[in-house]
Amino acid sequence: MSEPSFADLGVSSAVARALEEQGFDAPFAIQTKVIGDVLAGSDVLAKSPTGSGKTLAFMVPLIDSIDAEDPRPCALVLAPTRELATQIVDSTYRIAHSRALKITAVYGGVGLEKQSREARKSHIVVATPGRLEDLLQRGAFDLSNVRILVLDEADRMLDMGFRPAVDRIVAQCPKDRQTLFFSATLDGEAGRIAREYTADPVQHEHVPPPENVGEIEHRFVRVDNESRMKELVSEIGDGTDLTLVFVRTKRGADRLVKRLGKQGVSAAAMHGNKSQRQREKALAAFEAGRVPTLVATDVAARGIHVDNISKVVNFDPPGQAEDYVHRTGRTGRAGETGVAVTLVAGDQVKEMSAITGALDLEEQFAHVGPPSASEPSGDRGGNRGGGHHSHGRPHGRPKGRGKGRHDKHQKGSTKGRGRSSGGGSGGGSRKVASARPSGRGR
Repeated sequence: MSEPSFADLGVSSAVARALEEQGFDAPFAIQTKVIGDVLAGSDVLAKSPTGSGKTLAFMVPLIDSIDAEDPRPCALVLAPTRELATQIVDSTYRIAHSRALKITAVYGGVGLEKQSREARKSHIVVATPGRLEDLLQRGAFDLSNVRILVLDEADRMLDMGFRPAVDRIVAQCPKDRQTLFFSATLDGEAGRIAREYTADPVQHEHVPPPENVGEIEHRFVRVDNESRMKELVSEIGDGTDLTLVFVRTKRGADRLVKRLGKQGVSAAAMHGNKSQRQREKALAAFEAGRVPTLVATDVAARGIHVDNISKVVNFDPPGQAEDYVHRTGRTGRAGETGVAVTLVAGDQVKEMSAITGALDLEEQFAHVGPPSASEPSGDRGGNRGGGHHSHGRPHGRPKGRGKGRHDKHQKGSTKGRGRSSGGGSGGGSRKVASARPSGRGR
């Protein structure tokens, strides 16, 4: 049985042509599941990971459900970060134009007046909650004409503390609207607000099959205060490949960029205190390879979609399993291979042991070793000398959550290249383990 086309799902010829011009010949799995229900006017709850094609799953039928003569704005998409908001607009601008619709992104860090003018004239507004509330409070426009409301990456908005703002925004939308709720999980609070915001929703869940997943090599390196920076510089190497480095804090990102510069490594920082222009400039330089190392806080984990990132380095380990998945998911995209390296101090071993256990990475983490009572806390923990390495190619998915890395193009074969970054810090032996655990496919 052949796969359906966009036209088979009820998409208009104008939109189907626009999709084909952008290289989308056939719908991805989540799009096949969702588009027909949205076109039918149903509320939809969709559990689907980042990179699975979910943006077009809601934007294609949304665009086809709006007429150019409709009062504006008639559709609202809420997104957790400005990067995601701009990505949604950039990827669907031509599709909206095919039906004479105007679409605008609304986010902080840029001038209010221009955004106000653009949003008033737009059929579709894609907004972060904070900036949208600013415009609504200023009377720039209202949401009384919104017929379709989309919450994209709703779980992330909750994680970022946007629940009160989202509640206030949703309350200003008409009660008889159509609501589309997309989230990586529908458990806990995400599931509760999904039920509050929707009426008799159709529910879909999409987990891409293993053959659509890029190969990620996961490694864990034991470090101390002296060896952590040396290890990072070694992992970055000669700077010919794109490396994304994650840290905990905004100040830490800026400080690390300066430290890398002193080591001759060209790097840029990206975090919430940067203006939108600064963030766009840093991302463009990184994507083009002019600045091959990007140092970011977790704001980048979902909002950045750059192909060909060869390596992700957790300079500061993530706080929970879900953060690990989203950070490391920036590499190994589109069926390509990638490397994820986490630097672990002595007092971080216990927490990382729990995270790797939840992700089926026990074998890869096993040789890092237990925490030592003699090791100082913070970045000063660990083995002086070079650290223990552990690596392999796991499932990288939280147990029971159905989440992992997924190829955003949903094509390409899994490749194994047996990659390893040699070098490291100082003397001392390294314990290395390679593994490909059996069990769940990614």
